[in-house]
Amino acid sequence: MSIERFRKVVPKKPMRAIEALEEAQKIAFAPFVFQATVSLRNLGVFDFIFDRRDGNGVTIAEISNELGISEYGIGVLLEIAESSNIVVKDEQNRYELTKVGYFLNYNTTASVNINFTQDVCYQGLFHMEEAIKTGKPSGLKELGNWPTIYEGLSQLTPEVQKAWFDFDHHYSDDIFDEALDLVIETKPKTIFDIGGNTGKFAIQCCKRDEDISLRIVDLPGQLKKALVNVKSNGFEDRVIGQEIDWLSENPKIPIGADLIWMCQFLDCFSEDEILKILSTCSESMDENTEIRITETFTDRQKFDNAKFILEATSLYFTVMANGNSKMYSSEVFMRLIDKAGLKVTDDISLGEYHTMLVCKKK
Repeated sequence: MSIERFRKVVPKKPMRAIEALEEAQKIAFAPFVFQATVSLRNLGVFDFIFDRRDGNGVTIAEISNELGISEYGIGVLLEIAESSNIVVKDEQNRYELTKVGYFLNYNTTASVNINFTQDVCYQGLFHMEEAIKTGKPSGLKELGNWPTIYEGLSQLTPEVQKAWFDFDHHYSDDIFDEALDLVIETKPKTIFDIGGNTGKFAIQCCKRDEDISLRIVDLPGQLKKALVNVKSNGFEDRVIGQEIDWLSENPKIPIGADLIWMCQFLDCFSEDEILKILSTCSESMDENTEIRITETFTDRQKFDNAKFILEATSLYFTVMANGNSKMYSSEVFMRLIDKAGLKVTDDISLGEYHTMLVCKKK
């Protein structure tokens, strides 16, 4: 494994007291800045400013007149945005977007993260302390009355559901084709898709290889949606479903898979639950069966901002998803894979964030 797989640790320069205090105040008022950012985006202020970037900026009065929002409202939003380096104001009180403001409004990853935070997590994050104390997703009650978010995915409001799936798919879409190539080249005949989500992986497998058949294994509500998508693509004769609750006492999957596929799935469970899932899969495998685990490991990120996103996502699991899972380091997975009676036969870097671990029985 090459050294480039690991994030370089660069010693940070000592921070002066005044700088530390500034950072502390930014954290204290971070929710205000976030909500102001969402408002500026949703009200069209960012777009209005950017569309007139070839001039000398725009005034609060011009924005107010064009968008039909009071100068007071535009003013208080832009004041905090200026202090947060989202916009800049010149001596004539004309505003332009900074690079930060541009990325907040136009960068796809930032937009997906903002929508996920706002629509899925924001209200629930208020209950973080309770979640830490109880080990339960205490913030989930802001969305619905389910033990975990996974039982409720198919029942979320369209806006929340869209934000959730956009977030989930954004961090897998970039490596999807590459990962699928690696699967197809092994020429499996039967694939078990564990945590099939919307059925996207199963559908693409069927499109790429007419000899493949699949079993999607998922919770009832999500499985129903996946199979609807499978049928609408004409592959219902090659894809079947199996309902499962991995948190039940003794979950089972049948024998017969050439390949067991898990993508961004195991991070949805605690370490003990991951071990149970891997052990269950191991029991169904023969010496030729492969498990391919694709995850975003915190210790294999090249850039600090990627690690930061993963650590924030861990808090989503704590407060909203299930109360006991997180984004893990590769070391944790290696230990659990070994404990489940499996061995890693290949360790593959995919795209900017992901790792695929290929496993077989010992």
